[in-house]
Amino acid sequence: MSARLTVPKTYKLAIGGAFPRSESGRTYEVTTPKGAFLANAAQASRKDARDAVKAARTAQAGWAKATAYNRGQVLYRVAEVLEGRRAQFVDEIVAQQGVSAAVAGAQVDEAIDLWVWYAGWCDKYAQIAGNLNPVAGAYFNISAPEPTGVVAIVAPQESALLGLVSVVAPALVAGNAVVVVASEQYPLSAISLAEVLATSDVPGGVVNVLTGSPAELAPWLAAHADVNALDLAGAGGIDWVDLQIAAADTLKRVLAPGEVVASPQRIAAFTEVKTVWHPKSMV
Repeated sequence: MSARLTVPKTYKLAIGGAFPRSESGRTYEVTTPKGAFLANAAQASRKDARDAVKAARTAQAGWAKATAYNRGQVLYRVAEVLEGRRAQFVDEIVAQQGVSAAVAGAQVDEAIDLWVWYAGWCDKYAQIAGNLNPVAGAYFNISAPEPTGVVAIVAPQESALLGLVSVVAPALVAGNAVVVVASEQYPLSAISLAEVLATSDVPGGVVNVLTGSPAELAPWLAAHADVNALDLAGAGGIDWVDLQIAAADTLKRVLAPGEVVASPQRIAAFTEVKTVWHPKSMV
């Protein structure tokens, strides 16, 4: 018998709950640190970015209307499926980053734990981001956080999975929808994560994953009028000041590049605060 041939996988984009190829037809090779071929990844274009924003906008309202408890349950389900596919993610990280299985396993475990941690904040963050304000008069004055809307993210580029989770999960907690540009060098885990999301009750379009060049895609997302916020966590290697300027034209919230620290403040960064007055009594 002849030796069995391997079936190399072509990693596509994740837009609107589907996994299309780039409309441009472009792909690029993903290789090991030693230059050996691993897979082809789709190289997203400006049109793909527009399609992803449209999908996110369509899905965001329904995700925001879900109860905080329900969002928490859905996000916890993501962690469950991640746990079940742990071996796949370990193998992908070993192949992409050239680290040992122990190091890759620690990264996957930390990513799963972080996802669970953020899932737990879904029905709690409002207690620290909102407030009952003291006022003079027979009124309640209540400030409550609401989602910003569509958040465009440049994921940390040096990490295959953990960096991606550290920026995507907090944006989802409050009810935002996400368009994320994955690590260009290590994109395989990002699309595998999108497959996990697609089988974890996350509505299609809530998370859209683009692979390719952040330098090419980020300017279009920063200038897009239907993007409400911009997370530049992984944009330190490109001209991110120009991205801030482009974002200012459409009044986007912007997080500058820097170390990503797990914190409820990262959830609150992508919320708007609504203040409501209500009479205490009719007398």
